[in-house]
Amino acid sequence: MDERPVLFFDSGVGGLSVLGAARTLLPRMPVVYVADSGGFPYGTKSEAEIGARVPALLGRLAERYRPRLIVIACNTASTIALAAVRGALDVPIVGTVPAIKVSALHSRTRVIGVLGTDATVRQPYVDDLAARFASDCLVLRHGSAELVTLAEARLRGEVTDPARYAAILDGLFAQGGGERIDTIVNACTHFPLVEAELRAAAPHPVDFVDGSDGIARRIAFLTQGQDWPETPGPGRAVFTARMAGMAALDATLGSYGLATVEIL
Repeated sequence: MDERPVLFFDSGVGGLSVLGAARTLLPRMPVVYVADSGGFPYGTKSEAEIGARVPALLGRLAERYRPRLIVIACNTASTIALAAVRGALDVPIVGTVPAIKVSALHSRTRVIGVLGTDATVRQPYVDDLAARFASDCLVLRHGSAELVTLAEARLRGEVTDPARYAAILDGLFAQGGGERIDTIVNACTHFPLVEAELRAAAPHPVDFVDGSDGIARRIAFLTQGQDWPETPGPGRAVFTARMAGMAALDATLGSYGLATVEIL
């Protein structure tokens, strides 16, 4: 039986939104989830910093855990470093990119909001997605490092201020044409974890989309025909540095089937 895990990688715990979708589709999948807490947050870093850090770190992780497949469950890391990682590692790599194609198919008003980190929303990769799949839409973007912090706090069980979500969304809705937004792309894997709060704070009803289900289907396709353990043990959560409030994450990690916590 093939015990090799699927390795999920993010700067923090946002990638749990991707892991959750994959677990639903592939419940026997052995998992290692790596949070680069030593480099968190990615969204405020430069392209050069991320482009150097992510391939090097994933190379060391691939040697340590010998995964059958790696999922970069982070839009920022994917839009900047995906090509470099694929070129450096002899392991199938699945990236996470803003679900602009899905949102364009979904939108009725043809006005789409893209909510991500500062580093993600300014990438040429996003320009290309918008040109290829949403050329008949007005695509408005807003980057927020604060929303990443709110999502991490929410997963630690902390109470967050609803007014902060409204202020962040105002960065989209206050732009020209923003009052016609009917679909928002959660272009950071942290953001689906606070989708209920975002939905409640929106000035009018909007739909939120993300790429987690598509990523789960891609993992299933790439591992089709491979053996999975009959009864896989608990997944392993790995952090690259100790961080404040880690003990408060135990219940959340457990709800995603992660029980063993390591600090690299």
